[in-house]
Amino acid sequence: MSLNFSLTTFLLGLAAGGLIAILAWKASALNRSGAWAAALTGGLLFGLGGLPWASLLLIFFITSSGLSRAFSRQKATLGEKFAKGSRRDWGQVLANDGLAIPLLAAQFLLTGQLWPWLAYAGAMATVNADTWATELGVLSPNPPRRITDGQRVERGASGGITLLGTLATLGGAALVALPAILFIPQLDLGPSLLAVTLGGLAGSLFDSLLGASVQAIYHCPQCQKETERHPVHLCGTPTTQLRGWRWLNNDLVNFISSAFGAAVTLGLWALFT
Repeated sequence: MSLNFSLTTFLLGLAAGGLIAILAWKASALNRSGAWAAALTGGLLFGLGGLPWASLLLIFFITSSGLSRAFSRQKATLGEKFAKGSRRDWGQVLANDGLAIPLLAAQFLLTGQLWPWLAYAGAMATVNADTWATELGVLSPNPPRRITDGQRVERGASGGITLLGTLATLGGAALVALPAILFIPQLDLGPSLLAVTLGGLAGSLFDSLLGASVQAIYHCPQCQKETERHPVHLCGTPTTQLRGWRWLNNDLVNFISSAFGAAVTLGLWALFT
């Protein structure tokens, strides 16, 4: 895969990224800091990577934002568990697409190499899969079980998985994987599609594993609830650390998991092809 720089395309890309960020901010999908971060990363992907690189980001952003709004009434009671609301800030934006710009730079430097694109596809498949699992998994009629020991946990708890959520994970990964492979005719459809999809699945499950073990999780003494929120819960009560590493918040878990999904994708692609 090769990329060619065009000043006109670059400027149009920056404008497109800015416009989409403004629309997302107006639609309450992003807060102000998230809009600035999205305008920067989206503009660079549009302007330097063109439609292929921008499309994977758009697939993630559009579907994740839509799912965040869908079934909002059924999910209204779960907001206290998550570190942040549905309006993404700069940390969430960079956690989800922070690998995109370095991989895009690698693609410019390594003309003709396929691995930067495949790594990007694996990272975006991971974050899309994880979002789908979170947004749809909480609707499961069966209670989630902690991925590490199989014990039942509350809906929305970090590290909890369900069958519905796992199926959603596969769907979210495949939705990114298919266009990612179709954009690059040099790739063998079957093996490459499988590598990206399974890489996204692995990255999402790794996210759950980190959430169940080492991610910083807190407790609200007033509500007697486990939560990712710190320093205060939605009720206004200060939260105390329950488990995990204090520095490892949800945004960092998402970023690490996307890198893991990218690495698994590359490993599987090398194995299958």
